[in-house]
Amino acid sequence: MFQSVSLFVGLRYSRSSKGNAFVSFISFFSIAGIALGLMSLITVNSVMNGFEQSLKNAMLDLIPHVQLSEKDNAQPAENLDMLSVLPGVKRASPYVTSDVILQTNKELVGVRLQGSFSGYPTAIHPHVESGSVKAMHDSRYQLAISRFLANKLDVRLGSQVRVIFPDITSYTPLGRVPKQRLFTVAAIYNSRSEADTSLAFADGKSLMKLLKRQPNEFDVSLTLDDAFSVGAFKSDNQKLLSDFSYQDWQVQQGALFAAVAMEKRVMSLLLALIVVVAVFNIVSALSMMVSEKQGEVAILQTLGFTPNKIAQVFMIQGLYNGVVGTFIGSILGLLLAANINEVLSFVGLSLLGGMALPVKFDTVSLSFIIFTSLLLSFLATLYPAQKAAKVMPAEVLRYE
Repeated sequence: MFQSVSLFVGLRYSRSSKGNAFVSFISFFSIAGIALGLMSLITVNSVMNGFEQSLKNAMLDLIPHVQLSEKDNAQPAENLDMLSVLPGVKRASPYVTSDVILQTNKELVGVRLQGSFSGYPTAIHPHVESGSVKAMHDSRYQLAISRFLANKLDVRLGSQVRVIFPDITSYTPLGRVPKQRLFTVAAIYNSRSEADTSLAFADGKSLMKLLKRQPNEFDVSLTLDDAFSVGAFKSDNQKLLSDFSYQDWQVQQGALFAAVAMEKRVMSLLLALIVVVAVFNIVSALSMMVSEKQGEVAILQTLGFTPNKIAQVFMIQGLYNGVVGTFIGSILGLLLAANINEVLSFVGLSLLGGMALPVKFDTVSLSFIIFTSLLLSFLATLYPAQKAAKVMPAEVLRYE
């Protein structure tokens, strides 16, 4: 089979075990550095993607992705059916909420109380640990709270919690006091997200009665197929949304997800520096190889190798290190990320509460990481290859 002479010589140099031991040492560490850097980068990127995905599923599913309110007497409640069939909308449901204080004999906690309406899907259903959403709807003044809040308030199923509405007050002989009502805990959920610390649910009809609202005086909560596509959804439905007052989840939780995204970028940048250092090792190893093999380069030129072919020889040699390091690092990174929880358990490390690290492989991110590694390896070969191409055979062979 025909094989390029430059490819043959370049691969022969790459696989040769003879020569300067220090050059071989540098070359080995360039491969090892790229492999370790890629392994770390792929593992951290996959775990951060998994963390972001689990956070999105747990937290953003509990709050409206888009909340529509009344504007100029335009009631979103009258358009509930139309809104539920918009492209990209997973579900549309009535929405009513109020900031309240939950009080027991042990603790006082401020939360956002969100109404859950019978006949409409509720986001907490997959996260319920004890009790049921149905029990919350079957009776008046029933409450669903998170496991975090249940522990903090020291309550369990069937316990009563006093709910205080600071924004709704009434006059009494003692003066103006906030409205309050005893609710019974009908369900306890655990989404394992920050929403557990500040969000509770109640039967929507009971909550609307306490808030003195008419049956159709509710907002509309839109849950999208992908919460991160909210920008595209707003631009595609700008004319329709302009009829209502609206806000999206980024108002409440945008800062948190921006911080997660920033942390992922910073971690990726720091780990990418390992790959960059390894790439500089390729430059060092190739430069020393060019100096060591000047005599052989001169002989190849006398046999008819053009400067371009000489450059190709050393570019192939450098790319060999980059490709091998990238291949090994990619395989090790995928294996480590896929088995990260087993590895942590094996070395005796465990997360708080026995939680497992979430892992999500993103094809686009992985492809970009691998492509960038190969591109940097290629760029690292340009200077040593150019240096080899400029070798003058007459001067090198003068004293041979």
